[in-house]
Amino acid sequence: MTPLETIREMYRAMRAGDDAAFTALCTGDLVWQQSAGFPGGSTWHGAAAVIENVFRANARRWTGFAFTEDEMFATDDRVVVLGHYSGTSPATGKAMRAAVSHIYDLRGGQIARFRMFADTHPMWQAMVE
Repeated sequence: MTPLETIREMYRAMRAGDDAAFTALCTGDLVWQQSAGFPGGSTWHGAAAVIENVFRANARRWTGFAFTEDEMFATDDRVVVLGHYSGTSPATGKAMRAAVSHIYDLRGGQIARFRMFADTHPMWQAMVE
């Protein structure tokens, strides 16, 4: 797979809840860095930690949480994705839409590092009554 195909497949696996496919696309020493201001933001190590602390946590934190890709760019071992998060806070009923960029570093055709940079202000506004 090309780097773009790998990332497209990763997003497909995330949306489908296909944990085995997501795990297979990642290196064993995956580092997943979320913006510090992101709700629950932290640095996670390994696919299992990402599945539980990112994917499952976002599904619990938001109703209809989604990431929509607007643009993707690739080099030999890096993919940059521009897009936005959306969802509704179950606590307040407020919807949000937040601009975000994802940067993936690949090694041996697998995702080795993820970095997220997000405008978290709309997210926090939606979570506060």
